Amino acid sequence: MPDLNLLITLDVLLAEGSVARAAKRLRLSPSAMSRALARLRDTTGDPLLVRAGRGLVPTPRALELREQVSRLVQDAQVVLRPAKALDMGQVVRTFTLRTSEEFAEHVGPALLARIAEDAPGVRLRFVNRTDKDNAPLREGSVDLETGVVDPTASPEVLTQALFRDRLIGVVRSDHPLSQGDISTARFAEGRHVYVSRRGQDRGQIDDALEAQGLTRHIGCIVAGFSTAIALARTTDLIAAVPERYTSDRRDLFCFTLPLSLPLFTVAMLWHPRQDADLAHRWLRGCLREVCGQ
Repeated sequence: MPDLNLLITLDVLLAEGSVARAAKRLRLSPSAMSRALARLRDTTGDPLLVRAGRGLVPTPRALELREQVSRLVQDAQVVLRPAKALDMGQVVRTFTLRTSEEFAEHVGPALLARIAEDAPGVRLRFVNRTDKDNAPLREGSVDLETGVVDPTASPEVLTQALFRDRLIGVVRSDHPLSQGDISTARFAEGRHVYVSRRGQDRGQIDDALEAQGLTRHIGCIVAGFSTAIALARTTDLIAAVPERYTSDRRDLFCFTLPLSLPLFTVAMLWHPRQDADLAHRWLRGCLREVCGQ
């Protein structure tokens, strides 16, 4: 395989027409430059530069190569130079986002509107995030994920917080809990809908109730918060959902849970291979912007 560094040497030699000047420009000794010229002659099968009086003149083959070599070197410099700007208005690309349905439902409209402003050629593909396996990010089938920050997440995955949230209680507007103080006992006495993407039948609320000697009755297990809210709106079930997902409170009564539960952070996750990609970086900026509104 030819040494591609010779292209740079040849470009400078043909531009300077002098071994001494080319050596000075490339910060090489004259003898090293002479050896490089010898290698170029051997590689191309042409003298390239020949003696004419006190100087050197290019051969027909060298004249033929000069413009082509210069263009190749310039193209290589562009490829290897750090990218500093990207016209998103000209980008045609589909980004795959792995999120919960609720995230797509509540953040999607603002994100799509934001993207349409600067990048009409960008399309989003939402796929449902049903587990915390980061394999799709590693494999490249997913560009960006969102979810609750997991301390045990793979260290190879990059993470940035989007917003903090808390769980609140939700019942239909004329539910008995909509009247009077909501004690821990009153809360536990009702029938609950529990959200578990992995089919589990208890969570942190059950642990907090158990610490007070209480147990709640879970009458229904669903895979998403939107379903839990819909059931709470039309049945006697009590749902505990992220406050951010309760913007539409028609026919609902929302209340602070009578339990001490920590706030949680929702973040975006991506693989390091995408970190420097300008279009991906722009998308991350759009997502941070709409989640911060």
